[in-house]
Amino acid sequence: MESQPTPLYYQLKMRLLEEIRSGTYGTDGRLPTEHELCERYGLSRTPVTRALSELAHEGVVLRRRRRGTFVNPGWLRRGRAQAPELRLVAPGGAWPDHLREAAGHDATLSITAVELPHVHDVLLRAIAEGNGPDLAVVDSVHLAEFARSGFLMPLDDLDADWIAREHDTDFLPPFAEAYRFGGRTLAVHAHADAAGLWFRRDLLEGSEPPADWRGLRTLARRLTTGRARDFRPLVMSGGPAAAETTTYCLTALLASNGATVLAPDAVTLDGPAAVEAMRFLRRLVDDGALPPEVTGYDKHHAARLLAKGAAGICLGGSYDAEEIAAEAGIGMDEVYERFVFAPMPPGPHGGSGVLSGGMVYCVPRQAKRPGLAMRVLRAAVEPDALIRLCTRTGQLPPRRSALTAIAAASPFHAHTAAMLDHMVVRPSSPVYALVSAQLQAMTEDVITRRRSPAAAVARAADLISAITGLPVAGR
Repeated sequence: MESQPTPLYYQLKMRLLEEIRSGTYGTDGRLPTEHELCERYGLSRTPVTRALSELAHEGVVLRRRRRGTFVNPGWLRRGRAQAPELRLVAPGGAWPDHLREAAGHDATLSITAVELPHVHDVLLRAIAEGNGPDLAVVDSVHLAEFARSGFLMPLDDLDADWIAREHDTDFLPPFAEAYRFGGRTLAVHAHADAAGLWFRRDLLEGSEPPADWRGLRTLARRLTTGRARDFRPLVMSGGPAAAETTTYCLTALLASNGATVLAPDAVTLDGPAAVEAMRFLRRLVDDGALPPEVTGYDKHHAARLLAKGAAGICLGGSYDAEEIAAEAGIGMDEVYERFVFAPMPPGPHGGSGVLSGGMVYCVPRQAKRPGLAMRVLRAAVEPDALIRLCTRTGQLPPRRSALTAIAAASPFHAHTAAMLDHMVVRPSSPVYALVSAQLQAMTEDVITRRRSPAAAVARAADLISAITGLPVAGR
């Protein structure tokens, strides 16, 4: 079973295939030279030569001595004539290559790749215009909204046997259950992540990560002394600029103290556990450990500061591994050697849940080729395909079989996978985007001292009650 990082030549080959299919070079256009590709992607000549040689061997390109490498118009015409087109909406990054690999020769993919925060809006706009894609990759928190609106096709209708035989038996709970609405499965988890704290190993000085909030505060306060003026002991996404990443960090902090936001019949945010969590956040600011400037960070900034050595602790997610590796200029296999990822330590109320999230695959009702979309979906979540994707990105496979295999080969994945034993998920609501905005505002209010922790929590609970129509519990 393959569990090694995807070779560089193959990554380049898939990128060039995507560009050729999308018409970047025209039907008989000239590709960049080997030297230009080396410069553009920071590669040595060996993987570049192999990528072009394989494309030539497969008839995709024509290599003409002293003239260069050109798209083979015959291959392009044959490919378009033989393989039906499948339209997708997905984030950028590793997703296009992963999906093209899953599609193989069964389909020509037309992928609208957008930044993760905009996937929700792009998909909604396409559906509103009657132009919904065949397959979409969206943040799991938006599924309730799409389900209530009737936008999604039950996957049981497309392949009930696969849902019963593989999805319901091999996918981790709560992922196998969380995406059923009215007894129908509307989505399949694409990858999993966990919220927690990143530490620089050298700053832990051989000790274990803090066991509780008191230990975390003590460590953060220790890191405020004897450091460069621009060093930040602890960072996180702390305001609306980071959008959902801020909510992810906040709900992880709440969960570590046993606090929740929503129940099926009430808003549960306004309680002692939540107020206590926000007071802890304020204390970190008052200690000088958490800078108020975090309210202006984008979703990547905190992880990049940690990777560059400008911060010692980062509240984020396992998904930050890829960003940390890129910013630090190291391989994914080196991340665990230089950094520690651990659960958010429990607060006084003893929260034991580890927040987990991730992306899901779904098939809109407007899909023109739903059967083909289901085939690509199945291929994308095959255990070997998940292992290849998650080895590249640091994410976790949502299937037991794939998770066991990748944990055996990767210390980082083994450590992070153990955190999923006590996973909890973000609050589910058809108006989640509006709920999330209130949680982001509450975080910003507390960090900037605009409101007291108790006042910020009460205000957020009231606004979430108005948004959802649910009463505030205990009032």
